Amino acid sequence: MSEPFFAQCPRGLAGVLATELAALGAVDCVGGEAGVAFAGDWAVAYRANLESRIATRILWRVAEFDYRDEHDIYDATFLLPWSAWFLPERTLKVEISAHRAPVQSLDFTTLKVKDAICDKFREVCGKRPSIARREPDIRVHAHLEATRAALYLDLSGEALFKRGRRDETGVAPLKKNLAAGIIALSGWRPDDAFLDPMCGSGTFLVEAAEIALGIAPGLSGGAQRPFALERLLTFDARLWSDTLAAARARAAPVRALALFGSDLYGDVLKQARENLAANGILDAVQLKQANVVEISAPAPSGVWVTNPPYGERLGDAEALARLYPALGDVLKKKFTGWRAYFFTSDFTLAKAIRLSASKRTPLYNGKIECRLFEYKIVAGTNRAGPPTDG
Repeated sequence: MSEPFFAQCPRGLAGVLATELAALGAVDCVGGEAGVAFAGDWAVAYRANLESRIATRILWRVAEFDYRDEHDIYDATFLLPWSAWFLPERTLKVEISAHRAPVQSLDFTTLKVKDAICDKFREVCGKRPSIARREPDIRVHAHLEATRAALYLDLSGEALFKRGRRDETGVAPLKKNLAAGIIALSGWRPDDAFLDPMCGSGTFLVEAAEIALGIAPGLSGGAQRPFALERLLTFDARLWSDTLAAARARAAPVRALALFGSDLYGDVLKQARENLAANGILDAVQLKQANVVEISAPAPSGVWVTNPPYGERLGDAEALARLYPALGDVLKKKFTGWRAYFFTSDFTLAKAIRLSASKRTPLYNGKIECRLFEYKIVAGTNRAGPPTDG
């Protein structure tokens, strides 16, 4: 039986997420600003949780209804069979999002949803779930439009980018699903060479290696992460076991691949090496300490993907002013035949690098507006026509 689901993702990645979900068996995929609505059976939902590299969470839509105010939302929530989905011993958290909703307060509406669930449990079971602000067993998501509301049960639990070795450092760390989405937008395929010449802790390299080796993100690092779907009364243990077995069977043995990473600083490269090793894929990637403006292409063609350092990492704006033109020079002189992608919140890069961007894709790293600049490096002037957004 087909069920309605919603996959959340970073803003700007709904298109590549819809493609990924369709490859996992999802149907009726409809992208929006916050993610992708799709349909499928439970096998699809299980695969989406285990194998989606781009989704943040997979939600199961359990209700959709018209409403006028918070009282209508309470009534509709109370009517649902919550005790058929999870036990009152489970801890609960309710989260809400809204777009042009006529409610007076989102906090009050969240309270009404929580009260309706707890009141229904008290009526049916004689006891109610406890509320947990952190690490709840069960998350219920409510989304409000102007006249329609939807309620979802979270199948993922912790966000899906929390997988494998977790190394989130810096002011705005690059989350793994955002890195995977950027790689998808680049069009890179495992038979292409891949280079991150300013690799930092190696997030792009980890994602590229796991994609090439067919390692499911939910099994990253050789360990299965927990999922909220396992805590629901609807959990099908046999189907989940089969899903895990199929994913493990698809993973290829780790081997040397045309994946290359470098960084100027030895301590940073050590961190990348440790992260790759912790995920069991160090042998798949070739690392070296190098200045990006002095490197040469490791293959006749390939894809360069990097998140270049910004002011805080370099120390001052003058260093950036020197770096960006030098990046353009090394691409023109040594990377003909390559496609280069820069993910950055510094929009001055597009002008300072002195190359013609063939595409500029708006993306967000959390709440930080960014761009993914695409450069197709061709012989001559590298003029690829006017850049496009999207």
